[in-house]
Amino acid sequence: MTNKKILEIKNLHVEVDGKEILKGINLTLDVGKVNALMGPNGSGKSTLVNTIMGHPKYKITKGKIIFGGKDVTNFTPDKRAKLGIFLSFQYPREISGVSVSKFLKATSKEINPNFSLFEFKKKLKENSELVEIPNEMTERYLNDGFSGGEKKKNEILQMLMLDPKLVMLDETDSGLDVDSLKTVAKGVNALMNNKKCIFIITHYKRILEYIKPDKIFIMLNGKIVLDGDGKLADELEEKGYGWIEED
Repeated sequence: MTNKKILEIKNLHVEVDGKEILKGINLTLDVGKVNALMGPNGSGKSTLVNTIMGHPKYKITKGKIIFGGKDVTNFTPDKRAKLGIFLSFQYPREISGVSVSKFLKATSKEINPNFSLFEFKKKLKENSELVEIPNEMTERYLNDGFSGGEKKKNEILQMLMLDPKLVMLDETDSGLDVDSLKTVAKGVNALMNNKKCIFIITHYKRILEYIKPDKIFIMLNGKIVLDGDGKLADELEEKGYGWIEED
């Protein structure tokens, strides 16, 4: 099971407002593995994960996205979410008028045909405690007035409640203090097993000290130009990206 492909991206080209951002991405992710995507600002990392999630702003001009053996290239974001794809946003949005608990209950009902209110409340309590979110915060409007750290913890709570197969974390470590980063990592590590896959997008190796990657991909100018094991993050920390040659 641990060698089974969960995501295959084949020759993916993507445009935003008529400008090509991704220039032929080929990528395979396996279940049971933690992966990281690193690269400088503007290299296309966020474009890739938003495209995988189905954001309509990102126009696929060529290539395919295969998830769990199914071609999802033209699927809407909600269909992808129901299949088990999750994206934690770099800048989570505030939604006034909808509490965290009501939002999670509604999304859980959509994804789980055997939804149980009793099980939902039990799971919400357990997962809130895991990521150190007090009960009163789950009754507040979604991200409304939350600090940066609270927003990121709330994203991890959503991840735990929805129990996805593929977790994509887009710079979840950005702006977090060490304690919040450890809490976020604890939540991600608690979810991970040999039937799931983690895909971390980051500039720095800091988060990778708490969520250990099996494989690291390097992206430059819309292409994946290098991959390697966790030691690659140490090289980048020491030498930056200038030593890496593009195709």
